[in-house]
Amino acid sequence: MKLAGLLVLAVSAFAQSGSEKTQPIPFSHKQHVALGVKCRECHAIKKPGFAAGIPPEATCMACHVSIKTDSPAIQKLAEFYKSKKSVPWVKVYRVPDYVWFSHDTHYQIAKLGCENCHGPVAERDVIVQEKPINMTSCVECHDKRGARKECNICHDMR
Repeated sequence: MKLAGLLVLAVSAFAQSGSEKTQPIPFSHKQHVALGVKCRECHAIKKPGFAAGIPPEATCMACHVSIKTDSPAIQKLAEFYKSKKSVPWVKVYRVPDYVWFSHDTHYQIAKLGCENCHGPVAERDVIVQEKPINMTSCVECHDKRGARKECNICHDMR
């Protein structure tokens, strides 16, 4: 009975944390990581560090100008690049506006890998929100690591 209850909780947690979102161009993190591409090579963290950016089309085209050029997905990417338009990627993880979350602090200071919050992205062809990004999960992580938990660490108190 306990195992069945845990399974229900696990399925429920997955359903609540997110489901597959259709992206304008299919992208396999698994395939790119297998080639040696690191998260931060594409997802740069720019000052002030709150966001890990989406790579510009030029980053993708640096390789895809000559790799898989016959792929319809790469041809679509090339069209975005040529027309100087951004691919309208659908966000999978979204932190509420009232939360101050610094990728830079978590990566540089806390030394957390991307998988701590985003799950095993390197193993995925399609990204879904596998881990909850809510106050409970953040506080549990802070508890586990002995990190500060004052309200104004994460919330704008104005």
